[in-house]
Parts: sequence; C-alpha cells; structure tokens
Amino acid sequence: MFKPLLRLTGYLTPYRLRMLSGIIAFGVSRLLEALIPLFLAMGIDSVADGKADLGIPAIGILAAVVVRYGVITYARYAVRSVGLNIAFDLRQGLYNALQHQGSDFFGRYTVGDMMTRAVADISLIQRLVAMGSILLVIMVYASVVGFGFMLYLSPVLTLLLLPPMPFVFMYAQWSSRQMGIASQEVQDRLSDLGAHTQENLSGIRTIQAMVQEDNEIKRFAATNQEYATAFYTQARINSLMMAWMPSLAAVCSITILAYGGFQVVEGTMTLGELVAFFMYVNMVVQPFRVAGFIINLFQRGGVACVRLFEVLDLDPEIADRPSGTTPTRITGDILIKDLTYRYRGQNVDALCEVNLNIAKGESISIMGRVGAGKTTLLKQIVRLLDPAPGSIFIDGHDVADYPLAQLRSQIAMVPQDPFLFGQPLRDNLTYDDPTRTLNAIWAAAGSADLKETIEDFPDQLDTLVGERGVTLSGGQKQRATLARGLIRHAPVLILDDCFSSVDTETEEHILGELKRLRRGQTTLLVSHRVSTARHSDRIVILDGGRIVEIGTHEQLIQRGGQYAELERIQREGADASDYEGALGVPT
Repeated sequence: MFKPLLRLTGYLTPYRLRMLSGIIAFGVSRLLEALIPLFLAMGIDSVADGKADLGIPAIGILAAVVVRYGVITYARYAVRSVGLNIAFDLRQGLYNALQHQGSDFFGRYTVGDMMTRAVADISLIQRLVAMGSILLVIMVYASVVGFGFMLYLSPVLTLLLLPPMPFVFMYAQWSSRQMGIASQEVQDRLSDLGAHTQENLSGIRTIQAMVQEDNEIKRFAATNQEYATAFYTQARINSLMMAWMPSLAAVCSITILAYGGFQVVEGTMTLGELVAFFMYVNMVVQPFRVAGFIINLFQRGGVACVRLFEVLDLDPEIADRPSGTTPTRITGDILIKDLTYRYRGQNVDALCEVNLNIAKGESISIMGRVGAGKTTLLKQIVRLLDPAPGSIFIDGHDVADYPLAQLRSQIAMVPQDPFLFGQPLRDNLTYDDPTRTLNAIWAAAGSADLKETIEDFPDQLDTLVGERGVTLSGGQKQRATLARGLIRHAPVLILDDCFSSVDTETEEHILGELKRLRRGQTTLLVSHRVSTARHSDRIVILDGGRIVEIGTHEQLIQRGGQYAELERIQREGADASDYEGALGVPT
C-alpha cells in the first residue's frame, strides 16, 4: 500500500518544513486535548469530596480549548496547503509530459483516460495528503498520547485492553490488500467511463446522423454499470471495515466499566480518574473508527500514484538532443536518403527506401492512394514521427541535430485534420504568436481566401469557432488552418491535403497566392488533384511506401504511368472507382 506512495517524497521535499510544522502542531494539539480529561477529573473529584473547588479545572479546560483551537487551525492549514501544492505540481508535470509524447503514446492511451488521471487520480492524491495524512497523524498521536495517560492513570486496566489489538491489526492488513485490488479496478473503470464519454461527445454528430443514439446509450449503460459494480465492491469492503471498529469500542467500554468500577469501589481509583480514563480510551478508539476510511484513502491514493507515474516515467517519444552545430535559420534544402519507417506493431513498412532531394525554393507535390505513406513522410520531416538517423537532412544536417522548437517553428506544417481551438478566430490564426499585427492577420486570411468569409461574420475576427471549430464548415476550417500556416512565413511550408474541402475556384486563388508568397521558399504539398499538383516544380507519386514516379507535370504525362492515367480520369470526369484504380487501388 505504501510503496507507490514513496514516489511522492520528491514532490513533498519543497514543502517539507511546512508539512513538518503541521505534524508537530497536531502533536501539540493532542497534548492539549489530553489535558482536558485531567482537569475534568480534578473537578469531579473536588465535587465528590464536597469541596467544589472548580476554578482551576475550569480555567485549565478553557485555556486548553482556546490554545488548541489556534494550534489545530494552523496544523490543518499547513498540511492541506501542502496537499494542494503537490496536486498542482503533479498536474503541471503530467501536462508537460503529455506535450512531449507522440503518436505511439496517444495510440495506446485515450484522451478520456488521460483526463481521468489528470483530474480524478490527482484529486485522490491531494485528498490523501491533505486528509489522509491528517487522519493518520491524529491516529498515531492519539494512540501514543492516549495510551500514555491511560498507563499513568491505571496500568492494569490499560493492559486488559490490549488483547484485541493483534486481531484488529490482522484484519486491517487483510482488508488493506482487498481494498487495493478493488481501488485499482475502480480507477480503471473510471478511465473507461471517461474515455467512452469523451469519444461519444466528440463524435456526437456522426452518432446523430446515423441514428445510433439508442445503441450508444446502451453501450454507455454497460460501461457505467461496470464502474458502478467496481465501486460497489470497494464500498462493501470499506463498510465491513467501518462496522468492525465500533465492536472494539464496545469491548473496551465493557472492560473499563467492569474492572474500572471495581477499582473505584475498592478505592484504588477515583471517580474522576475513571471518567478521565473513559475519555482517553475514546481518544484512542475514535481514530480507529475511521480506519477503514483511512485505508481506503491510502489504497486509492497508491493506485492513483501507480497510474500517474506510469505516464510520468515514460521518456519523451521524440528525444530533443540538439547537437549545437546546426544553423540558427533553416534555408530549406531537404535531403531524404534511404528512408524506411515501420509503425509499431505493424508487419509492413509504411515507407521503404525513399530517396528525394528537394532544393531550397522548390515546390513539391506528393500524390498517392490512401495509405501510400504521404503523411508519414511529411511527419518525419518535422519529427512528429522519428526517422532513422542519417535518413533526413535539412541544410546538410541530420534532422535530429536540430532543436525541436526550431525545427517545428521554421517548418510550418498544416495537417490534413483542420483542428481549431474553441477560441475566437483571431486567437486561432495567431496561435503561435498572439502579438501579430492586424494587417498580418488580414493578409494571411486574404491569401487563404478567408477574408470575405470573416467579414460576413457579425463579430469578424472575434467570432468564437466552438470546440474543434464546430461552428465553421469544412472548407472554412481548412482555409483557417491554412491561414494559420501562411501567417508564419516559414522557410519550409508543408501542406498535407488541405484543399480537399474547398472548391476548384477557391483552390486556384490559394495556389496563386502560394506561388506569389512562397517564391524562393520550399513548399511540400500533398494533394489528390492533378489541378493542384501541376503547379509544382516536381511531382512525387508514392505507392506502397515507395516512390514510383517523380518529375514535372509534363514529364509524367509523357511517361504514361499512374500520374498520366490519373490526369486522364480527372480530365474526363471519371467516377471515384476509376480514380482509385489509377492510383493502384483494386476496383
């Protein structure tokens, strides 16, 4: 139970003095609490003797209560603030770690799972530090202080209360193991629930369009039931633990009443001391009544630590180890040499012995059927996927020698998924540099043929686009992400099939702007349209991860290969099946 929690010591170190002061303050508060029964016993014995001298007991009790109030207030504040700070550091660390993971990681872990770890698991750790540590400290202090005063009042009576303790300890050990298993199951099912909910809401339009609401409700009910069942099992174990503890208190009370009453009758113990002894027993037993809750907190916190450090312990998928010998500004010469790449878990290479030399200022169009390796090739240039050493060079330096920040800031990539943040359009267009001028924003929007669209919006650049740009059409989103890439004026621009949702007239306008703006700069463009590719200096045809054709539009037409067949089909307006056949897809 405690081993995974040891990983938190590194996060506790910056706040160790505050934590230590809080623990010491709890000890002082226990001692002050322990003085109250002594003053009370003094008052009871005074009344029993007929003196009724209650001044000193009353002042003593009042002073102990007032001072304890101040001490316990500080103690709780100190420990709970440490819990809050540790949760903050863990959440920040997890977020930072996720920013440096790649496609393999997010292929293994769902977004919903990561959200559960970032919110629910870290909240459990915060509760453990802020509440569990308080309860554990109180239990230890209460046991030590309470037993100490019990031994002072009646050693024999104290020893009579010890026999049940080993049984309580063994039961707590067994329950702890069961609670650990149940807690792991609860957190796993909670992650499944989060992942299911996130996926469902992200695809809500598809669900509604295909009239699958009822089926999705049934699927969610099954996932929800699995979580509820796991939580019920955990609650049952906890309830049994909570039910056993009052039995200990009852046994103790009967023992004290029987033997303690005998001592009072015999005169070896005063009535006030018997009452005080009862109060000390309650001080010892009271924390044990919530022992089940404490074990539950520690077990769930331990499970949360395991799940959290599972992610934090992973090395960044793309290692950032710059050589320090690369130029500070990329010019745009790209050499791809015998590049082969295979995705994890696959039996076939996504790219195989690709060789391509791209000169500064050259525009290259890359074409091929779905799965030919086009996007895989582009992602390796900016190291969203890590190429083999010595396979991609930029300006004569291995791509791995460049700092990732420089590589990705000076090579602008517009992905095929036109992702927009749920913020105003202005913030999306200037995402990499919010200080860009208004003229620069409008210029980029004009080049992407988005200016008139923005002017038609009531709030223009301040228009909220909704989560993932849901309020915009597909073509508008593609043009917005294109404008976001153009505004950077990067030495290398990569466009991954970002014209698929725009009409040919808009495409011609954008291509004209690209030719004007990108003169002397390197541009790589993935497209399925010959009308788009023909404007490039060279065209590369990929098939099965290999380059099967390369040349200018005129050269490829003359060769009569796949590109020429594709040009004929598109020129004659053939159907989609013929188009796929031209690119090597069986029809």
